Amino acid sequence: MPSTNLEIPWSRLASSLGEQLGDGAVSRRPLDLHALAHDASHYLLTPELLVRPTSTAQVAAVMAACDRAGAPITFRSGGTSLSGQAITDAVLVDTRRHFTDIEVLDGGARVRVQPGVTVRAVNARLAPYHRKLGPDPASEGACTLGGVIANNSSGMHCGTELNTYATLESLTFVLPSGTVIDSAAPDAEAELAAREPELVAGLLALRRRVLADPESVATIRRLFAMKNTMGYGVNALLDYERPLDMLVHLMVGSEGTLGFVASAVLATVPVHPEVATGLLVLDTVGAATGSVPDLAATGVATAELLDAASLRVAQQDPRCPSQIAELEVDEHAALLVEWQGDSPAELDATLGSAAATLEGLALTRPARLTRDARERAALWRVRKGLFSAVAEARPAGTNALLEDVVVGVDVLGETCVALTELFDTHRYEDSVIFGHARDGNVHFLLNERFDDPDAMRRYAAFTEDMVDLVLGQGGSLKAEHGTGRIMAPFVRRQYGDELYAVMWEIKRLLDPRGLLNPAAVLSDEPTSYLRDLKPSPPVEEEVDRCVECGYCEPVCPSKDLTLTPRQRIVVRRDIQTARAAGDHALADSLERDYDYDGTQTCAVDGMCQSACPVRIDTGDLTRRLRRESAGRLTEAAWAGAARAWGAVAPLGGLALGAARLVPSGVPVAATRVVRAVAGADTVPLYDARLPGGGSRRRELTTASPVAVLFSTCIGEMFGTEPGGHTGDLGPGAGGALVELCVRAGVPLRTPSGIGGLCCGTPWKSKGLTSGYAVMADRVVPALREATEGGRLPVVVEASSCVEGLLVMLAERAPEVRVVDAVDFVRDTVLPRLDVRRTDRTLVVHPTCSSERAGSTEALVALAEAVSTDVVVPVSWGCCAFAGDRGLLHPELTASATADEAAEVAGIVARVMPPRAEHASPSSAPTPAGALGFVSSNRTCEIGMTRATGQPYRHVLELLAQATRA
Repeated sequence: MPSTNLEIPWSRLASSLGEQLGDGAVSRRPLDLHALAHDASHYLLTPELLVRPTSTAQVAAVMAACDRAGAPITFRSGGTSLSGQAITDAVLVDTRRHFTDIEVLDGGARVRVQPGVTVRAVNARLAPYHRKLGPDPASEGACTLGGVIANNSSGMHCGTELNTYATLESLTFVLPSGTVIDSAAPDAEAELAAREPELVAGLLALRRRVLADPESVATIRRLFAMKNTMGYGVNALLDYERPLDMLVHLMVGSEGTLGFVASAVLATVPVHPEVATGLLVLDTVGAATGSVPDLAATGVATAELLDAASLRVAQQDPRCPSQIAELEVDEHAALLVEWQGDSPAELDATLGSAAATLEGLALTRPARLTRDARERAALWRVRKGLFSAVAEARPAGTNALLEDVVVGVDVLGETCVALTELFDTHRYEDSVIFGHARDGNVHFLLNERFDDPDAMRRYAAFTEDMVDLVLGQGGSLKAEHGTGRIMAPFVRRQYGDELYAVMWEIKRLLDPRGLLNPAAVLSDEPTSYLRDLKPSPPVEEEVDRCVECGYCEPVCPSKDLTLTPRQRIVVRRDIQTARAAGDHALADSLERDYDYDGTQTCAVDGMCQSACPVRIDTGDLTRRLRRESAGRLTEAAWAGAARAWGAVAPLGGLALGAARLVPSGVPVAATRVVRAVAGADTVPLYDARLPGGGSRRRELTTASPVAVLFSTCIGEMFGTEPGGHTGDLGPGAGGALVELCVRAGVPLRTPSGIGGLCCGTPWKSKGLTSGYAVMADRVVPALREATEGGRLPVVVEASSCVEGLLVMLAERAPEVRVVDAVDFVRDTVLPRLDVRRTDRTLVVHPTCSSERAGSTEALVALAEAVSTDVVVPVSWGCCAFAGDRGLLHPELTASATADEAAEVAGIVARVMPPRAEHASPSSAPTPAGALGFVSSNRTCEIGMTRATGQPYRHVLELLAQATRA
């Protein structure tokens, strides 16, 4: 049954919470509710109210208000939420946006985290200490610590020894009553007893009850000796004597049904520097899983199973490593194995001990272990993206159901074989099995339709058979993903009546009104797992493959302002669903608000594609929507601009130059007036922090060039920062590149008519196909001629323009190679130069384009050639300047750069003397201990200069300065 009480005064509750929490913290706007309704599970409920508190005190206030109103409340602080534990039709509290603090303690031995920060972000902060979190879920880039704690996450390496429960030291939590406890405080035990005496007494009574029942003790010991996230963590009643310790560990795995975790302190584990990874291929799943006990005896750190269907799906990815791509898959299965050590000698010894075991396995080919970081990363990328990659191949209109079970390793092989037989019995084609074979924990995925009564009966029958199989093998129905809604009706069957009753008593002690995440973890309704299932209507070809996993969200520059890529997709799906249901008012509302939230504030930077396991670029959808809304006049105007680009492009620079000659308030006011009439999505907003205009591009001719320089129109529009590169060969990054090449004896030429050429990004990002075609028809033949049919590489000094040219030439002239100037200079120019290296601190901002193209490594290498102290902020991300987006919507860039700007401010405060903290580097040689700020794209440099107040320049400008006599 839906949990929402129809008598709840939602408007009054929203108004009350809005007054307490402030503007923007509470929303009933349909777009917000639908965007946050979806998680990665196959369930869907739309909340009545969305709340985004900013502090623990605000969370306590929300919980108290909901308690008074009788309003159910669910927390969203996980990335994937595969079992339906993060959805509600009542109050959804999103704690991902504002609860993102990380504090490294005791030299990295411990770390304090808030629930909105991802596992990957925490590990990045721990990396300098050579430590990491114990839990290592495959969704590390998306899942947050709130979800990790709420689900007692483990992962690929940690087993039960290093999971959340085992590495947790303390919690700050909020109970439904509003009580806030920091379990690390000296008086925490006394405070809990004073404020919650009935709870304390109840926990002690439950511990005595369990200890008095040998059968309960035996069941708990057996089930929690393996990975087990089914029901509540009643092992806490045996493992701890103090009520506070029991409560802290009951919170782990409770899925937000017992309270809210505001922060946690976790012990960390060492990162072993020496690692060897390999793929062991065997004839069948049974043979692969049967080898696990022998492998476990060698001290293998992990053994990840990939069945035949998983291998076939992996082979469809063009980035698939050769070890998998070259397989001729029949019924084969593979184990992704890894051994670790603290030194090369230790790893050599471990591998030597394992050699006999490997030789004794019936492998289809000899084991090949690699220590190469890139090869290892490619193998792990396949494994970590399996869920989404397999789900992508599902038939249209179906949902992907991912389950995870655990059994003893000794019966894992026969269990997998029996699961495969169940797939056949119930006619589930193309189902897959993969997962953590070393721990007896495997995931299986099947596709199902939820709009077909016969399919639903099949799903129910399969579930019953699967439950009987796993429990018959002494296993657990949930190992990692949490009980959620999908397995809540089966908790009693796994634990028996007595422990099931204990779990309900825990729920009543902590949440007597049953308002926290109802229907998750425990359910007395046998078929509740068949309700509130998510439709999957085909909507748009660019995004229909999306399985709503959320991997894209942490890298999206608009995530804290409007929508993420996942949210853009699900809102489009909900518009389609509303139209089909005849709810045109809802569809119209969603479409109206989507224009700004979904279309205008999308940076189309492609970072979502880099994080997406199925390579969806939501920018493709955005570009099409922009094209459809542009209109004929806009399309014609931009096509005309393309034809006259040699005259049009310099106009931006002239306008910026003229604006610098008058008081800054005049152009700011003028553009505000025009934007008010013509629209904020049409007219850029002038900002006094913008540089002056640039200089026209020069044509270079030489008889024997090494490369073709495609100097960019960005340099014509935007000049350098104060103190930037100047010289006889031109200003800015373009001039610096030419100067470096002349100094190194590397001659360049430019294409004929370079002043009228462009990479096409201004048209492509707006979906303006006519103008893009005009420019492509001009650029492609010019580059063919200049490169002598592709013999010479094309070098570009702006990373975003490199990407633009690559896209333009991919189909029209694939023989023409395009190289980022940072790669070209590192590989061809730098070896011929004498560089004066200083010990200044250089702060590097990688760009989304350099990251997607793999050029960030070269950018950092050039910075290291100039300075002995190079820092890449851990929180760096796309600046969202995105061509003209930063001028049209400066709020987008401000939001996207907020975390990185705060980190840069900390670096400045650490490096510069207090009185000089706000000083900017001058054009003179930078003194030792001073700062520089570099990137590889002019608009990104402008965006970061705006965000930080520090002058970002192209790294080539500093390199040119460091190589002058």
